[in-house]
Amino acid sequence: MRRVGVLALQGDVREHEAVLTALGVEVTRVRRSEELDGLDGLVMPGGESTAMAHLLETSGLRKPLGEALADGLAVLGTCAGLILLSECVLDGRDDQWSFGALDVAVRRNGYGRQIASFEADVDVIGIGVVPGVFIRAPRVERWSDEVEVLATHDHGDGAHPVLVRQGAILGCAFHPELTSDTRIHELFLAAAPSV
Repeated sequence: MRRVGVLALQGDVREHEAVLTALGVEVTRVRRSEELDGLDGLVMPGGESTAMAHLLETSGLRKPLGEALADGLAVLGTCAGLILLSECVLDGRDDQWSFGALDVAVRRNGYGRQIASFEADVDVIGIGVVPGVFIRAPRVERWSDEVEVLATHDHGDGAHPVLVRQGAILGCAFHPELTSDTRIHELFLAAAPSV
């Protein structure tokens, strides 16, 4: 059976667990470094990126998770997860850090604050149209040729990537776990090397 972790420090943990369980995956909540052992993949959920970064430090997970990313662990990062996986956070706090696992630069709350949250159809290469729930979503401003853009969204100021892939890492600006459509999670599971 596939075994996928959900980073369970803060954010949409239960929602991702429900989707993965419905897809027949054994789910492990990851709060300590030893819970990374033996995972086929990891979901880094949406939430608040600076709070999650702080909790990664205080839990002792920052270093082992960084090593797992460097070793090729398959990861789906949604919203705050995408921010934590990025190479650069353009408008982060002075003490904000990210893993640099995706060669993208993101802007926190790039589509606006909470009141500006919205839903939009997102056309994903190889999948088709999926519902996108954008809540204080990060916006990908720059990306390298190493990054495959799987979907974009034009919010009136030009198209920006909202779903990207680099190796075994999938970064998603929206919240697929908040809809009944499981295809983004299926895409993640299909791409995970050991799943």
